[in-house]
Amino acid sequence: MQHKLFLPIALALGLAVAGSAIAAPPAGRLLASQCAQCHGTNGNGPGFDELAGKSARELRDELLEMKYRGRVEGIMDRQAHGYNDAQIQLIADYLSAQPGGGGGD
Repeated sequence: MQHKLFLPIALALGLAVAGSAIAAPPAGRLLASQCAQCHGTNGNGPGFDELAGKSARELRDELLEMKYRGRVEGIMDRQAHGYNDAQIQLIADYLSAQPGGGGGD
């Protein structure tokens, strides 16, 4: 009788462990989804500048410059103000890791 109970419990535990091994989405992916409205899914256009494959440092520096500019000059300044510096770094890291040329339109 104990053997009949052991198998379902073992299967349930195995499924629970396998389910916990599912990888979390990349850090910054959800934050960068806002960028898709103008820069395309995963930063690959069409639209404005292609962000995918650009250097994370360059992306971060550009976003921080927009965030800390003395006055709001456009929509990107407003977008950058919505994130803290750590979130901006996550966005830059995520977009730089996406396949693409990192060029512009």
